[in-house]
Amino acid sequence: MIRARTPSAAVPRARKGEETRAQILEAAVQQASEAGFESITIGALAQRTGLSKSGLFAHFGSRSDLQVAVLDEAARRFAETVFLPAMKAPRGLPRLRAIVGRFIGWTESAGLNGGCPILAAGIEFDDIAGPMREAVAGYQRQRGRELARAVQLAVDTGELAADTDPRQFVFELDGIALAYYHAARLVGDDQARNRALAAFERLVASYSPPLSPSAAARR
Repeated sequence: MIRARTPSAAVPRARKGEETRAQILEAAVQQASEAGFESITIGALAQRTGLSKSGLFAHFGSRSDLQVAVLDEAARRFAETVFLPAMKAPRGLPRLRAIVGRFIGWTESAGLNGGCPILAAGIEFDDIAGPMREAVAGYQRQRGRELARAVQLAVDTGELAADTDPRQFVFELDGIALAYYHAARLVGDDQARNRALAAFERLVASYSPPLSPSAAARR
């Protein structure tokens, strides 16, 4: 059977298309980080990237498609910055601490100049039905499941109390993260990270297993 050969020019063109798309997404994620998703327009990105509006339309059929693609890219960066490196830590509290340490202020590590794009999307689209709301809600649920799994591992290792509810723990942890972003981004508290990590340690302490009678007596 004779197979049709791919024209040699097709591969460079495909690679150039991928590079252009990556360039657009890089600019758009930065735009979302600095000014939110509603600021992402074809015109704004054309100015930011130096590409033509028609060139941008060739990669994204609509503004909605572009916004969802930007959210996908932000979520990919979050996983790459927070979860993947933390998986190298031992199961239990070391891994949970690694996740939280990277979660707090992850945008700086990811090279984003503003706030968290995923948080921005949640605020902008929480009451607006459509693909963006569905996408950001899906990512938040997925992140919650991954955090709850890390909490459960700490329960399994005996470092957190056996009756710990992982979902409740994550709910309280999200409160710390939101307080951090408010203090760091809006108020400009240069101690926001230290305060957030201290709050996390208090949260861990509140879910610590009870001391055995002998250990309590030694105290």
